[in-house]
Amino acid sequence: MNLKGRKRPHAEIHTSAMNDIMFFLMLFFLIASTVTNPNVIKLMLPKSDSGQSVSKKTVTLSVTHDLKYELNKQPVTLEEIPNRLTAFQQQAQELTIVLYVDKTVAIQDVVQIMDIANKMAIKLVLATEQK
Repeated sequence: MNLKGRKRPHAEIHTSAMNDIMFFLMLFFLIASTVTNPNVIKLMLPKSDSGQSVSKKTVTLSVTHDLKYELNKQPVTLEEIPNRLTAFQQQAQELTIVLYVDKTVAIQDVVQIMDIANKMAIKLVLATEQK
């Protein structure tokens, strides 16, 4: 009885196909997770019969280096700005002014426009460029 000379069968498992499958599953979940946005909260909003909505409107106000004012690309004077903004305020409940000012304009001229917006209770945003 030669037991040492017997060769025992070895069980082998080839995992190369399983590695491919796991790689593709990982790739799928990575792509799927970037497409979906987990920060979004889905809400069931109430319905209304009147159908009124709050309108938000933005108005652009530009000031050039030689103190020429343009409200929505229409030339205006500093004295006309409150009257024009009142007309825009009647059209939209929430009005926002996006202020484009040349960097050479004195800060006092910008503060005058900010005072007009504060007196009229209008939001004002100063536009800037990215570096």
